[in-house]
Amino acid sequence: MSYADRIFMDNCRDILEHGFSDENLPVRPRWEDGSPAHTIKKFGIVNRYDLSREFPIMTLRRTALKTCVKELLWIWQQKSSNIRDLDSHIWDQWADENGSIGKAYGYQLGVKHRYPEGDFDQVDRVLYDLKHNPQSRRIMTNIYNHHDLSEMALYPCAYSVTFNVSGDTLNAILNQRSQDMLTANNWNVCQYAVLVHMMAQVSGLKAGELVHVIADAHIYDRHIPYVRRMMELEPYNAPEFTLRPETDFYAYTKDSVELKDYRYHQFDAKIPVAE
Repeated sequence: MSYADRIFMDNCRDILEHGFSDENLPVRPRWEDGSPAHTIKKFGIVNRYDLSREFPIMTLRRTALKTCVKELLWIWQQKSSNIRDLDSHIWDQWADENGSIGKAYGYQLGVKHRYPEGDFDQVDRVLYDLKHNPQSRRIMTNIYNHHDLSEMALYPCAYSVTFNVSGDTLNAILNQRSQDMLTANNWNVCQYAVLVHMMAQVSGLKAGELVHVIADAHIYDRHIPYVRRMMELEPYNAPEFTLRPETDFYAYTKDSVELKDYRYHQFDAKIPVAE
């Protein structure tokens, strides 16, 4: 069984059995028909993935890894907040007529500041410190900038990453304010697992743990039947993950990642999306 499947099922079971329902409260999200999109949630879920043992991709349904990586690199490598730089329609609903989502995500990572060693944006500062100051406890990024929230089309969900080196191993903590468990959980886990592998490789380190901290882990009311169906399936083993060798973070592409023997359950139902 893939460890990512086990964690997903354990999280969802806990949410469904012990979570808090907001069904009697006013909520912002709406379904396509205008009905309120209520959730059942758990506060403060913490999951740990040992990337040295297996890649944390689910098999209960397919996670499109290369599409995940494409979005990751749009944010972390291109540092873009314009959907025209991304060959995907994931962000269309938040973009303006020019394709911009405002001062969100990639924009925040690309803002440069002056340091004693020179000018760095957040990504380049992390890359510099991993090579030159690996024992630092200050290697982190944060894109939840209160000064710019009013100019963002949406507030960042996965907003902060803390990198920490132990010996020759790179670990990371991903902080997320909100998580739609069915549609986005494994998407984010796979993205940041790939990021840790990439950052480790170009820094001469090994990938260690990814710790995923979710403040509000929720299942939407209309997603509950889909989640229950998935939890009845028998998961497969995790596939083998490979990353093309690079020494420059900016040389990676979506095709730098490969999965061998990725088996997954076909899950073709059209899942409603809350907006």
